[in-house]
Amino acid sequence: MDTETAQSYYNHLLTLAIRQDQSFGTLASAFLRDNNLQELGFRTDEEFNLLLAASQAFGPEPRRYGTKLEFLERALKLSESLESLPVQIPQQIQQEIQKTKKDLDNYHEAVHVIRNSEEERAKIIIECDEPNYFLDKAQKKANSFYQELHNLSPEAKRAQSYTGPPQQFAPDNTEIHKEFAGACGPFMNALTNAFHVLLPFDIKISRKPDNPLETGVRIFYGKEGYSFPLRYEMGKLCSNIDGEVVEVDTTDPNLRFLSMSQVRTSDFNIELPAQQNIPKGLSYPLTVMQHAGSLGPYVQISTNLKAWFDASQVSLLLEPAPELSKLGIEGASGLLTRTYGLGTTDSYSTPKPEPWKDGLSFNYLNLFLNLANDTEEATIPYNTPICSVYPVLARSSSLFSKSPSARTITQTPPPPQQPNQSRAERRRAQRQRQ
Repeated sequence: MDTETAQSYYNHLLTLAIRQDQSFGTLASAFLRDNNLQELGFRTDEEFNLLLAASQAFGPEPRRYGTKLEFLERALKLSESLESLPVQIPQQIQQEIQKTKKDLDNYHEAVHVIRNSEEERAKIIIECDEPNYFLDKAQKKANSFYQELHNLSPEAKRAQSYTGPPQQFAPDNTEIHKEFAGACGPFMNALTNAFHVLLPFDIKISRKPDNPLETGVRIFYGKEGYSFPLRYEMGKLCSNIDGEVVEVDTTDPNLRFLSMSQVRTSDFNIELPAQQNIPKGLSYPLTVMQHAGSLGPYVQISTNLKAWFDASQVSLLLEPAPELSKLGIEGASGLLTRTYGLGTTDSYSTPKPEPWKDGLSFNYLNLFLNLANDTEEATIPYNTPICSVYPVLARSSSLFSKSPSARTITQTPPPPQQPNQSRAERRRAQRQRQ
């Protein structure tokens, strides 16, 4: 801004402050941060007044007090060069600075997290084919994905700091818009602090066999309560178990065609033992394809991610990523509470049992995906979060009971009125009962 434009804008800000407009705090903060008022020719008292007005626009929210402290300290420093300023004003500013610092310290102390020692924490151990990808690079990519998806603009970030006067209906005033997903702490924590399942290849699910990806097609017939694997043979749909021809048309809405691409990221470096005539990069997707199954209308993707945990302390909640709906995919959620298998399986009865498995149960982090009702085909790009894993308290380690102070209040219905009682007699009888 030049000097004339800045002075005009300053007068506009003062008008907003007098009117107690909601956008004053956000606009004043941007003006103070983006411009050097002394270089623009503003007097010291003008900058002082604007700093004080902007600091007063903050609501009683300690997490916003960092910027408020900055403005108050700048105003206190400017007050030293204002000779005509009453002595009481710098004292009041100093008192407000001390109060704000104390509120901020109390806030930090209240929200400080006391971390448990490693022995006290519930351990969740992941076995997988490529730990460097699934446990490290995929988690960083998922966090970056959500941070970029819900990134706030500078204007929106400034709007978070100001509560302002009572709200007025102004949906078109973008300077006060603050209700974004990225501004919600619990929402972003749920996305960035979870363990995410990503795959290094594309997944395509469709209702028709057209244009499959590189791995070829797996076919499933699935509806509520029933599913069955199929395959093409001599131009007809046959059972994938015994090869018997089934009377199902290729346009049946209950058919699901699953295909996968080759590995599309250089971060996934492992190559499983490849069969003959299989190009490099297809061995892992083909392995996942071979173990794919179905559950009713859902296609089950077996990721071979095995989670070990103490089922008496913790359970694992699997939640589909919210972005799947934008791709036309429905994901299913589930709670892993124990091992869905017998304790005599080979997974437990190994020739040399490992000590770290003692007392731990395991389960696979499988994905259950289905097409939305109005979607013919959908593709999940590689390195896209598909499922999030949240540790939750095991039901067996908690007890739900009523509050000790709870009591049942019974109300005795009043006796029926005598037909010949007067109003005064009825009142006397009521007082006696009380």
